[in-house]
Amino acid sequence: MKCPFCKGHDTQVVDTRESEAGDSIRRRRRCVSCDKRFTTYEMVELRMPQVVKQNGIRCEFDSGKLRTSFTRALHKRPVSTEMVDAAIDTVTHKLYALGEREVDSRHVGELVMQALLKLDKVAYIRFASVYKSFQDVGDFADAVKAVRRTPSRAGDKPENG
Repeated sequence: MKCPFCKGHDTQVVDTRESEAGDSIRRRRRCVSCDKRFTTYEMVELRMPQVVKQNGIRCEFDSGKLRTSFTRALHKRPVSTEMVDAAIDTVTHKLYALGEREVDSRHVGELVMQALLKLDKVAYIRFASVYKSFQDVGDFADAVKAVRRTPSRAGDKPENG
């Protein structure tokens, strides 16, 4: 750590304390060169990875876009706001957990599809039709067959179809 007074690079930690909330560490330091004391704080910095689109353009992760995707897919569906918030939190947490600086937009889309499949099958089909660029009725039929074999919520059983 560089001394803010003399710009010396040799400092010693005199005292270390954790904050009451446990989310940061306060360190009292002494500069070996000028003998002045100063305080530094250490805390976790969480950053969402940048999203790399199909055309190679990189952009900041936008949770508003994520919410819009869920809202459009779930339009007029019987899914509570709390469940949507929990699904968005799950997707966001999975992106944080990757620990990557960049993530492909396809991966974000797959995470959204996984969450929608658990929330509501109709919403999943709506999202998948745009996300996977369905071209004809056969694409919808294939998706519906796949969804019928998958339970959506806890306790649901796969449909026979």
